[in-house]
Amino acid sequence: MPMKNKIKVAVIGATGYTGLDLVYFLSKHPKVNIINLCATKNLGKKISLFDKRIKKKLPKINHINSINWEKIDLVFLSLPNGEAQKIIKKTFHKYHKLKYIDLSGDFRIKNKSIYFKNYNFKHKAPEFLNKSLYSISEFQKKNIINYRIIANPGCYPTSIQLPLVPLIKKNLISLKDITIDSKSGYSGAGKNLRKKFLHKNLFSSTHAYGIQNHKHICEIDQEIFKYTKKKVHFTFNPHLLPTFRGILSTIYVKANKGITAEKLRKYLADYYRSSIFVKILKLNSSIGSGNVLNTNNCEISICNTRIKQKFIIFSAIDNLVKGASGQAIQNMNLLYRLPESSGLK
Repeated sequence: MPMKNKIKVAVIGATGYTGLDLVYFLSKHPKVNIINLCATKNLGKKISLFDKRIKKKLPKINHINSINWEKIDLVFLSLPNGEAQKIIKKTFHKYHKLKYIDLSGDFRIKNKSIYFKNYNFKHKAPEFLNKSLYSISEFQKKNIINYRIIANPGCYPTSIQLPLVPLIKKNLISLKDITIDSKSGYSGAGKNLRKKFLHKNLFSSTHAYGIQNHKHICEIDQEIFKYTKKKVHFTFNPHLLPTFRGILSTIYVKANKGITAEKLRKYLADYYRSSIFVKILKLNSSIGSGNVLNTNNCEISICNTRIKQKFIIFSAIDNLVKGASGQAIQNMNLLYRLPESSGLK
């Protein structure tokens, strides 16, 4: 049964791109009471100064030390990698009702050695890796209530797994030679974009990056293996676009014998029939990110190519919503047995 009382929420990292989207959606959620908005800068200021969409009167920005954890049910951690694990290590055993939705990479990777290899520092709370759940909402609707730590997936992996995982589980496509080409708006790099990318004409050109070993590769590897118990051979390359938000992933696959594009499309349509946010388009539909911006939707299109048994899958999401804040709220809704779309329409 849906809960009667409102969920008392804290957002840590409230003034980043993802944090502001989180606060915006949470401020409209009928079952949420925002208790704390935390950041390291701009203390004492109103959150509406940073996002004009936020109309509701909310607590002013404060420091994490001002949180009374006893009064919080759920904390959203929208922080740089390495920070959420410190907070969870300090509070998990002390505040037994407290739940966490972490939007960083801290609890996505279950193997601490792989985590170290990809994030370049040792995990500070490895004892909690197996206590957390990696949750693409559509795949964890029943299981999520058994966990207190929810690892929100990366934006690229969300756009990639939503179409691929059902097809791989059903053995409809080859596990070899999958090519994934993903393009994202620059908000995915956060507000410190200029420190991460030194490219000439950054805001008026397209750039490939993370060519050999982007950190999301191990995340995709881990999750697909979880469902298939087989090694999937794929290449992945991200690109930065001179647009603020949105992701378009283009996935090139080879279907198994006798499988047509229409069969792939029909299977995905049946699989996601009860999923409110995943839209399977008509066969060979032209697609971009335009329809999904500022929504929690994922649009998927299956297209024929001129080569027999080779097909293209397009998958479009908003990197800040379905790829981050929106999926975090969708996970919260599932965690508290609320309608999935609460606060997200």
